[in-house]
Amino acid sequence: MSKNLETSSGSGENSAILKRVLTENWRRYLGSFAIGALLLALVSGSTAFTAWIVRDIVNDVFVGQDLQTAYLIAAAIFAVFTIRGLALYGSIYVLGRVANNIVARYQRRTYAHLLKLGVEYFKSNRSAYLVGQINQNILGMRNLLNNFVTVFARDLLTLIALVGVMVSLDPVMSIATLLVLPLLAFIMLRLVKRMRKVARQEVDLNSKVSSSIVETAQGIEIVKSFTMEEILSDKLYNLTRNAEGRSNRIVKISAKTKPPTEILAGFAIASVVALGGYRVVELGHDPGGLFAFLTAAMLAYEPIRKLSSFRVSFERSLVNARMLYEILDTPIKQGDLPAAKDLDLKAGTIELKDITFSYYPGEKVLDRISIKAPAGKTTALVGPSGGGKSTIISLIQRFFDTDKGKILIDGQDISKITAASLRSNIGYVSQQPMLFEGSIMDNIRFGRPDADDQHVIKAAKLAQAHQFIVEQPDGYDTQVGELGGNLSGGQRQRLSIARAILRDAPILLLDEATSALDNESEKLVQQALEYLMKSRTTIVVAHRLSTIRNADRIFVIDRGRVVEEGTHAALMRKRTGVYAKLHGIGFETIPANGKVNTRKKVSNG
Repeated sequence: MSKNLETSSGSGENSAILKRVLTENWRRYLGSFAIGALLLALVSGSTAFTAWIVRDIVNDVFVGQDLQTAYLIAAAIFAVFTIRGLALYGSIYVLGRVANNIVARYQRRTYAHLLKLGVEYFKSNRSAYLVGQINQNILGMRNLLNNFVTVFARDLLTLIALVGVMVSLDPVMSIATLLVLPLLAFIMLRLVKRMRKVARQEVDLNSKVSSSIVETAQGIEIVKSFTMEEILSDKLYNLTRNAEGRSNRIVKISAKTKPPTEILAGFAIASVVALGGYRVVELGHDPGGLFAFLTAAMLAYEPIRKLSSFRVSFERSLVNARMLYEILDTPIKQGDLPAAKDLDLKAGTIELKDITFSYYPGEKVLDRISIKAPAGKTTALVGPSGGGKSTIISLIQRFFDTDKGKILIDGQDISKITAASLRSNIGYVSQQPMLFEGSIMDNIRFGRPDADDQHVIKAAKLAQAHQFIVEQPDGYDTQVGELGGNLSGGQRQRLSIARAILRDAPILLLDEATSALDNESEKLVQQALEYLMKSRTTIVVAHRLSTIRNADRIFVIDRGRVVEEGTHAALMRKRTGVYAKLHGIGFETIPANGKVNTRKKVSNG
């Protein structure tokens, strides 16, 4: 899609993009734009007046020696420039507020749309790159609208007013002077075509630079540990060099508007001086009229210069708008069906019936898998790494839609119920707990936004997190670092569990919640999990048998299929089975009665 847009973006598509931008924003800002345009019109009028009054200054004051007229003209000029200054202030303020609101609106709109997109979109688009691209394109959208108003309300009106002055003073010389405009427009059109592809490439490369910097900051410990500084520095150097090259091409294209503008303007002004001088000296024409015409022509140069360069920068902003709409037009794959109903949860039984799923065509992750998790019981999923266990957790939350088969909760197909009602009934604890910007209190309260402080503290105590929280510099008001980087893995996990406890959902999904923890942290987290799992329909993906030793049912998943199922004791009796082999190579040494004697911790994936 992007490639096509690079090569095929023509005037028709530009018109469609511009129409969409104006349709979405014009009515909303009509009042502000009207005020801004009126104020800019006053600026244009004052500029035209400056040219017009030159004739009277020359003829009446300098030639006619009329001092009274000089005083009147001086007062008029002072009044006009005062009005001009106030009008400039008002236009900058009004249009500046509009520009800021445009940025905020599109940020909110883009963020809201991103939240509706499925997980697969974020897995295929790097977050830091996405943020960099969005920021650049929203600023481009702002520039498009504000420059559109400014150029047409100020520069175009100024040019029209000055041309009006020129025509009224001398129609013949006006035609001769303005003959350069069609040639200038032709040159600008050729430069515009070069801008389209380069502008898209610039956004892409600058986004990659931003992405690289953010990822380095987030993974700084790995960078230091593996002495990756030089490698990443070289990578960023190449990215910035390429980005600089694209930016230089844009600068070059923009700069190319200057020579033809200057040369043609110089030719036009020189023609006025030569032809006008001849007519005054040889033919006795009005010298005041020549000076006024020359002033108008010279003043007209500035709006012509801005209008010519605007065409190139406007094309660049259209590229930004087009790229932003590509994101906003991304279809929502996991959206609710029109007839979707809220989940009517009674017991909480979860059933996967003949599920087949692929992340990519032809690469099955799950192959006709069927699992039933009874209400109020704990169901464990174990097996070799890459077998599809975590995928099952994602499918139950409907982060993805199945290729075939159904997932039922209390007999209700989750593809036909609203995502919000489904997920509001699920508590989720992942292997890598995610903390967001804000305080510890804020992060726990995400589990139930309407919970008061006492309920948050109670949840933290049940999650074995209260003690380390009160030891923090500001207790529950302590700000978590980026991704919770100022807390240990065990502390982050206990906050994640506190969030799930506060949610108090009847269904609980645990995705390897203790696999990355040390012994002490695991013990505390396990105590919190045992409380959380009571009387809930729980599905747990396990790397350690301590997590599932009391599971009511265990399903062994291998290569996307259920290869064994039963209790721990029953599966251990199958000495040649997959579960027994996993146990033998280091799950944990747990006898068939399920009681732990020793603890050998080795991940099974």
